[in-house]
Amino acid sequence: MEKNEIIDNYLIIYRKFENQILSKLEDFANVSREQYFYELAYCICTPMSKAENALQVQKKLEEMNYLQNPFNPVNILQDPKHYIRFHNQKSKYILENLKHFDEIMQVIDSTIDKYDKRNALAKVVNGFNLKESSHFLRNIGYRGLAILDRHILRNLKLVGLIAEDFMIKNWDDYFYAEEKFKNFAEEINIEIDRLDLVLWANETAKIIK
Repeated sequence: MEKNEIIDNYLIIYRKFENQILSKLEDFANVSREQYFYELAYCICTPMSKAENALQVQKKLEEMNYLQNPFNPVNILQDPKHYIRFHNQKSKYILENLKHFDEIMQVIDSTIDKYDKRNALAKVVNGFNLKESSHFLRNIGYRGLAILDRHILRNLKLVGLIAEDFMIKNWDDYFYAEEKFKNFAEEINIEIDRLDLVLWANETAKIIK
């Protein structure tokens, strides 16, 4: 398809899912501080795994009051009902982050801007890079940060904003693609946080998080 046809398709999807998208963003804005750790665990689980599975793991941890009763969650992550790839390493990340969650909360509560906060979390949270850090902040109510997973990058390539062989190898690559994504969002007049969910719906026909 030509770029204009692809954009028209995005606009159709946006109109179709607009109410769900706005509702989901409102949900993010209302996440309580008590939920922050579980949102962090969700974002640790999502890379290379299904979002639905990561969401089920998050719910299991909440049901088991994991914050107050920590344990190695590997059995939950490797459960075939909601299997998480690299479950051994990700389980370690979840445990390690709980041990220094006060330090993580200090970053969240700091007065630095959202970009510096995103970058700081990518350094202090085990299992996070810029994508996971952006995802986490979006899921607790922050706006305007690009979550550049493979679905988003594939769509950016479709409309010719980045090269077909483009890969994010370092932070500069991430910032470059993020700027391209922001400019594209402005071009088609859809806020970046809404456009992220539009592109997810384009790939999966679902709005998750």
